[in-house]
Amino acid sequence: MHRPIYLDCHATTPLDPLVLAAMLPYFTESFGNPASNTHSYGWEAAAAVEQSRAAIAQAIHADPSEIIFTSGATEANNLAIKGVAEASLAKGRHLVTVVTEHSAVLDPCRYLETLGFEVTRLPVQGDGLLELAQLEAALREDTVLVSVMAANNEIGVVQAIAQIGALCRQRHILFHTDAAQAIGKIPLDVEAMNISLMSLTAHKVYGPKGIGALYVSRRNPRVQLVPQLHGGGHERGMRSGTLYPPQIVGFARAVTLALAHRAEEAERLVALRDRLYNHLTPLGGILLNGHPTQRLPGNLNLSIEGVEGQALLLALQPAMAISSGSACTSAKIEPSHVLRAIGRSEALAYASIRFGLGRTTTPAQIDIVADHLYRSIKALRSRA
Repeated sequence: MHRPIYLDCHATTPLDPLVLAAMLPYFTESFGNPASNTHSYGWEAAAAVEQSRAAIAQAIHADPSEIIFTSGATEANNLAIKGVAEASLAKGRHLVTVVTEHSAVLDPCRYLETLGFEVTRLPVQGDGLLELAQLEAALREDTVLVSVMAANNEIGVVQAIAQIGALCRQRHILFHTDAAQAIGKIPLDVEAMNISLMSLTAHKVYGPKGIGALYVSRRNPRVQLVPQLHGGGHERGMRSGTLYPPQIVGFARAVTLALAHRAEEAERLVALRDRLYNHLTPLGGILLNGHPTQRLPGNLNLSIEGVEGQALLLALQPAMAISSGSACTSAKIEPSHVLRAIGRSEALAYASIRFGLGRTTTPAQIDIVADHLYRSIKALRSRA
């Protein structure tokens, strides 16, 4: 029995065999607790953690001491947003974010509102991009944090992070970016982009699930955070909990491998993405969601006119593994908040498909998917 063709790489990616090989010794041989500083088992584990920390820091042009390990990007987002808000009470209680952010950003902001903070949620344009003039107009004297994701998890749009960072730096406002979908796929430089805090995760880049990191600037400016987990004082007191060397080693290996092949892999994915899109456009009524070029190389998000969304997904599921929206919210039967934000009707938001192409995607798979999708859309429209 053939498994569906996997095209949901924004939800997660398979573990790279080279990453697994790097992790294995830390399960059974070098199994020490990095916090055990009185014997060789602990020293060995601690050395692996610090080497991995340095590799991840190098990937974003940070200092190793600025990398705080977390359980993933959701925890990193919560630590960044709530940690900065609580540490900045003397300055103000105003935060700025964007309506198309992941729920791991929007929900912490809602929580802070219950504590008396004020949150401005900026709209996006029809192509999913934030209008910088609107951001500038939203900034106030009491604004303590701006949070804008680097690359959207649904429509793949890559925001103008460097310009946003420069604007925040001019106003002496901290800038956080959720880069879970961006790491290893687009260039990231925390210094050049004036980023104060950056959330990362491993499983979107062929690493293990359950491990992420938060970059926290220590210079220009030095970011102060109130920890959200207490007990043990690990990670410079910002995130207590025993570190897990196998995951950390795997995270670093995954990032290093992704960066080594980033340029050629991006070129390959763009070609495959365009191949799929161009096969479907003769049908008409195939609407691209998000900016046509300022997007992740492997992302294609389409709304299909003239079909019912659930019927389309049912027709495609035997052949391919895809998503109709964010994997973290797809269990909810409601239209994507991202597609609604860029102006899609409720019906079109339901009749949308997110293709996440990745390292294992081949031209032959794209041709199979394109042909199956083409025939399915024609059949569904003929019944309407």
